[in-house]
Amino acid sequence: MRRALLLFALILPLLAANLKLYLKDGSFHVVREYSVEGDRVRYYSTERGDWEEIPVELADLKRTREEVREVEESRSKVAADITAEEKVERQQREEAARVPGDNGAYLVEGKDLVAVKQAVSKVVTDKKRSVLKYLSPVPFVAGKATVELDGARSSTLATGDSPEFYIRLSAPERFGIAKLTPKKDARVVQKWNIIPVSKEIIDEMEIVEVFRRQVAADVYKIWPVKPLAPGEYAVYQYTEGKGNIQVWDFSLPAKAR
Repeated sequence: MRRALLLFALILPLLAANLKLYLKDGSFHVVREYSVEGDRVRYYSTERGDWEEIPVELADLKRTREEVREVEESRSKVAADITAEEKVERQQREEAARVPGDNGAYLVEGKDLVAVKQAVSKVVTDKKRSVLKYLSPVPFVAGKATVELDGARSSTLATGDSPEFYIRLSAPERFGIAKLTPKKDARVVQKWNIIPVSKEIIDEMEIVEVFRRQVAADVYKIWPVKPLAPGEYAVYQYTEGKGNIQVWDFSLPAKAR
């Protein structure tokens, strides 16, 4: 809407512009309107605020009409731009309104949006397996760990090899789609290398290249740049090195032959 108002502000002088009634000697009168009446050109002078006349042979009507045509074309073009801009903004508002207010990922299924259940992520080390909580993550111990999801497959099935999702973020963090690595009765989301003393986390994950389009302040639409191969995937949100990843997993089954 702001851009449309700016366009309108730019075109307003054109919409209210006066005309130039050109004379054959190259000069012109600034007029509000004019008409040809027999051998006279009658016009309203904006400089003197009154109606005046000149002989028609003194007026360069061809140049005057050409400029009038150009001004009218400019008016029509900008008016069309404003209409198109308003249409796009209206579509964006309608699109954003479709996405539920709860933070999370939503799979596009035709005209419907299907809420993807947030997966329970677990941090797995050699000694223990702990549930990873977004707001209060588990204490980190130096060494290697993996973030895993239980089960070999997700209960959420995506159709087609280029699934589209909306994600409503709970915080301004990194987000996208990742490919999960199969493991016995589990799927690995990230691999962690936790540095001693500083407890800094160096994380690794198989990120899928995606297109991103912002729909609202905290809502984005994402979809893969290239078709996905059958396998296990997840929409993710996290801050690098903080151990606070959230995932919404989905499965892309092989096509039946």
